[in-house]
Amino acid sequence: MKYALILEYVGQYSISLMCDVLGVHRSGFYRWWDAPKTKREARKEELGELVKDTFEEFEAAYGAPRIAQELNDLGHRCSVNFVAKIMQEQGILARNGKAFNYGGHALTMHNVADNLLWRDFSTDRPNQKWVTDITYVWVKNQWLYLATVMDLYSRRIIGWSLDTGMTEQLITRAMQMAIDARGVAPGLIVHSDRGTQYRSNSYVGFLEKHKITRSMSRKGNCWDNAVMESFYARLKVELIYAKNYQSIGEARSGIFGYIEVFYNRKRRHSANDGLSPVDFEENAAIAA
Repeated sequence: MKYALILEYVGQYSISLMCDVLGVHRSGFYRWWDAPKTKREARKEELGELVKDTFEEFEAAYGAPRIAQELNDLGHRCSVNFVAKIMQEQGILARNGKAFNYGGHALTMHNVADNLLWRDFSTDRPNQKWVTDITYVWVKNQWLYLATVMDLYSRRIIGWSLDTGMTEQLITRAMQMAIDARGVAPGLIVHSDRGTQYRSNSYVGFLEKHKITRSMSRKGNCWDNAVMESFYARLKVELIYAKNYQSIGEARSGIFGYIEVFYNRKRRHSANDGLSPVDFEENAAIAA
């Protein structure tokens, strides 16, 4: 679709130019762009990502009934038939199914990187080791997804992105923010889990372009990224659960304030000798 093609390159080329080249009216594109998704479309898109993640987490061993059970246990209400339909559309089938496809249509654990950190979260200077992850934030009647990037040197959050979809674009925006803020030092390692987004060709290519080395947790081992898990636990206890946000705008504003004002600049961290991440970095720079 022409409108979708234009949207893909917004920010790289002017909308007027792309509309002229493709022979469409700008007003038509803007009407299409502003049209909200139906609740069913949004729910299907969200569950589609969750189904793929669950399928990979259990190494293609779970079919629709077990995936539906996993998602319902996590609070994502869905039927077996709904999950089965998504799996059919995605071309994925459990290994115990008669027609399991080992070829290109089945999801595989491609682009998995070695675990270079091995839970060594210490570093003696900035931009040696970054960690990144995604967490869920419930807002009234939908999930939002927060991607963050932390520099292990000071535990400072140096990049983050919030959106309604758990996509490669979400994590790439967070990483781009970190790169814009800190630059890329030689030998920089970025550690994540094995989520679909972190193994996508576009994200892997993005890191390679910036000469960033990837590291990944072992399968199903959250402790390999414990520092980021700890940050998310604090965020939810100290902000999300207490505020019970009712709109995306409220959540975005609150998360901005928590990360950029409170956590980075005020909250004392035991790993920083009781200093906030910003104060720790400033003191270290003066001492150097």
